[in-house]
Amino acid sequence: MSSPPSIPQIDRLASSPELAGFAPTIAAKAARLAVAGLRARALAGEEIPFEQFVSNAVEQAKGLTSLKTKPAINLTGVVLHTGLGRARLADEAAAAVAAVAASHAVVEFDLESGQRGNRQSHVEDLLCELTGAAAALVVNNCASAVLLALSAVARGREVVLSRGQMVEIGGSFRMPDVIEASGCRLVEVGCTNKTRLSDFEDATNSDTGAWLKCHPSSYQIVGFTAQPDSEALASAAHDRGLMLIDDLGSGCLVDTTRFGLAKERTLNEALKAGADLVLASGDKLLGGPQAGLILGSREAVAQLAKHPIARAVRIDKLTLAGLEATLRLYLEQRELEIPVWNALSRTVDDLRPLAEKLANSWPGDSDVVESESKIGGGSLPGLSVPTLCASLKSSSADRLARTLRVRPKPIVARIEGDSVLLDPRTATEDEIGEVCQFLSELEL
Repeated sequence: MSSPPSIPQIDRLASSPELAGFAPTIAAKAARLAVAGLRARALAGEEIPFEQFVSNAVEQAKGLTSLKTKPAINLTGVVLHTGLGRARLADEAAAAVAAVAASHAVVEFDLESGQRGNRQSHVEDLLCELTGAAAALVVNNCASAVLLALSAVARGREVVLSRGQMVEIGGSFRMPDVIEASGCRLVEVGCTNKTRLSDFEDATNSDTGAWLKCHPSSYQIVGFTAQPDSEALASAAHDRGLMLIDDLGSGCLVDTTRFGLAKERTLNEALKAGADLVLASGDKLLGGPQAGLILGSREAVAQLAKHPIARAVRIDKLTLAGLEATLRLYLEQRELEIPVWNALSRTVDDLRPLAEKLANSWPGDSDVVESESKIGGGSLPGLSVPTLCASLKSSSADRLARTLRVRPKPIVARIEGDSVLLDPRTATEDEIGEVCQFLSELEL
């Protein structure tokens, strides 16, 4: 059975003048996609002009040649939105990444001696000064830090963990699976809501390799609950000749109560409590690039640094540059220049003129409404901060939200009922202006 006459040959469509600016392979693929997209209508008897196939193929070619990893404007109200890359880098950190990306860079080279250097030295001194750790090591993310720590310290042995801390992180990666992948055997102790120090002690035997403490970063257990005190846990582990590994998760370096948030344990506090190794993320509440921070005693960190997995999960020059620049902002007490803390420091009064500007730019019905911004990114679970949003009324909130998302620089918002809500907390002045301009030009 031959194709309907309105379906053009792929070669003819790919050779259209409108596709001449694309590589032949792109033009051919775009032509095939255009035909596939319109074939059903043509087979149903609809006469589709050749120009429509061409127009469709051009759009397909543009999509094939556009970068998928691209900047977006986050108006969701989630400060650390995992789908949007979590922490936004400070201007200085972003500039540092761009500078080393566009050039050769001093990564593992000692300028004084002219010999090979140590890439960890770029950030180790900063981390030690900021946290009080004796030594530090940075890998590509916190899950890698856990994998490396357990593999180096307790491979082939048992690791004791409270049932209330057997977390599942994004992408369905579960702590028990990470422990198994490290070559250790998980020993679950306590109950979901209550675990005591005696549970750890009773589960310990000659085959125990380490005790593990894990921050429940994406959930809360409230009510009739208990977990062992960190200092008591560390002391009891040391009495038995064991290491306490504390997976702190969010990598906080500041007092969160400054921003009206619940108290979050800092890296400094976890180390002072006596943990041998403290593990954390370089993004999330630290506000740098994705990385896994490992802090602890010189002996413990050295044991990890020489393990083969350390090479497999090491950080690259872009992460080094972004993390070093971020840590220097903390050292210089300029943490409010780090976007995550800048966003969380904004008050409702700060946000009101931005929300009003967004609402007034929409040619349809709009309002400014009270709402809540979430922290997100597996940090401070269940907590939020008051915010103001522009509420845009539309006959189809789904269609309006999609229109905002599919522009060259996506605008990502959230839908509540028949409205699209735009939370300005995480946006810059320039981004607000860009969104306002786009809204004002939309046809209802």
